[in-house]
Amino acid sequence: MQAGFKIVVVSDIHYACPAEQERRGFETRVIRNPLLRLFVSAYRRHIWVGDPFSHNHLVGQFIEAAGEPDLVVANGDYSCDTAFVGLSDHAAFQSAEACLAAIRARFGQRFRPVFGDHELGKVSLFGGVGGLRLASWERAVNELGLEPFWHSTVGRYVLVGVVSSLIALPVFEPETLPEERPAWQRLREIHLNSIRSAFAALRADQRIILFCHDPTALPFLAADEQIRDKITQIELTVIGHLHTRFILHVSRVLSGIPPVRFAGNTVRRMTEALRMARKWRPFKIRLCPSLAGSQLLKDGGFGVLEIDPAGAKPGVWRVQPLPCH
Repeated sequence: MQAGFKIVVVSDIHYACPAEQERRGFETRVIRNPLLRLFVSAYRRHIWVGDPFSHNHLVGQFIEAAGEPDLVVANGDYSCDTAFVGLSDHAAFQSAEACLAAIRARFGQRFRPVFGDHELGKVSLFGGVGGLRLASWERAVNELGLEPFWHSTVGRYVLVGVVSSLIALPVFEPETLPEERPAWQRLREIHLNSIRSAFAALRADQRIILFCHDPTALPFLAADEQIRDKITQIELTVIGHLHTRFILHVSRVLSGIPPVRFAGNTVRRMTEALRMARKWRPFKIRLCPSLAGSQLLKDGGFGVLEIDPAGAKPGVWRVQPLPCH
């Protein structure tokens, strides 16, 4: 009899190196309207993340609490992305580098990281600055060693890691530089072909565990015929991005709303994701919260997934809280 296989998942660490910490107020500095600036500041401090630069110690807490799993998956967002252009910004790169180095040093070959949206960059919610940069992709792959697509076989399970921002490029594309769009489109097609090949190679008795940072990507996978044909073999999909179960609940409640197209691409992108949220269901999503969770609920932690490689029973997912901080 095969022993169980334990996977620990951490997501949305948002580590801040000294250079990023020097940019205190980065989220509100780009907002021109003073009333909106006050509202966003209060929301961030009392509802969302509190002080975004005060969570570095949680990496050490996670490493200590994780124990000795068979695999550790980091599901994206390693820096605070204070310039909103991903790892092309040197300060954000330093943050991600320090974060990943700490986890790699502890878990070595048992560690598999996944891309988050902040590795590549995206336009800020209220200030309208930033966006995806090809230099961020190149630094992630060539300097940090992030694999855009990876898969591992564990008995009857196939574990798959993907880049959500590439899959969902149609909604992110307005946030790219015009001269870089053809390259992004080529990267997306290469990535989709890798995913299609993995799904096409599945045996009837195999199951998929999918690691996808942003659920915005899931409807695009469901729309691909080659992937859709095997979608019933997905046992569960581990997402991050939403930080807290409260936002996941709100996303489900608001699923199907019409997109808002007049308030900039960030709002359009978010409402488009909510419109398509009903199509998340076949993926059987499980949210890995951020280590910090929300300031309001104090619900930070990490995910633990235990699977039976023989496939005799479904995997068991749970969230392990971190001590309140």
